[in-house]
Amino acid sequence: HVQLVESGGGSVQAGESLTVSCVASGFMYCMAWFRQVPGRKREGVAAACSDGTTRYRGSVKGRFTISKDDAKDALALRMNSLKPEDTSMYYCAADPRRWIGLDESDYRYWGQGTQVTVS
Repeated sequence: HVQLVESGGGSVQAGESLTVSCVASGFMYCMAWFRQVPGRKREGVAAACSDGTTRYRGSVKGRFTISKDDAKDALALRMNSLKPEDTSMYYCAADPRRWIGLDESDYRYWGQGTQVTVS
């Protein structure tokens, strides 16, 4: 069983930047960030796989950058030009399969989440 631990959430002003990070207890080929606000479906934000491919949700393209470090079994999401609508709980997800998806069903393992608040 793989464990994922997120860190780096916090409160920032609109326009500022923040990086959230995730460390896995073992190697996962593809990892992703999702976010969820109460009452709404969890949505995929960005994904990255060990072959270098990345994928982004349309609303974050050009503002967010995902990076995967296989040497550290780590994933990071650099978020620039943050907007109030980016406020959410951010979850790290991972799966050993070679499929870069942005749907919840694409990932087997999940972290507990880290809160990002933009005001």
